[in-house]
Amino acid sequence: MYQKSYSSNLYSMSNSALVQQICSGIKQMRLNQNISQDELATRSGLNRVTISRMEAGRSVSLLTLIQALRALDKLDLLNVFFEEPEISPMKLLEIQEKYRKRATPKKKVK
Repeated sequence: MYQKSYSSNLYSMSNSALVQQICSGIKQMRLNQNISQDELATRSGLNRVTISRMEAGRSVSLLTLIQALRALDKLDLLNVFFEEPEISPMKLLEIQEKYRKRATPKKKVK
């Protein structure tokens, strides 16, 4: 199946166009799961009107988006925000140099 790549166009889109795109994505996720707005509202703890406004492209709070994604079992889409920073090769070399390389024999007590 052909899938469009929007990542190259994200920077050329206005903020309101991005909101519209995200909201239509939420609607499509709901429809793909064959869930009504009422059912999504019940699952997420949101009002049906809020779901309707969100799907119409109105901006919503981050909390509302998280509640909708949780109800759609799509929280994994937020994993991009939890990436662990990579250690640079130079920093890794510095860390490795601090480790002991060999044991020294114990000195004999006279």
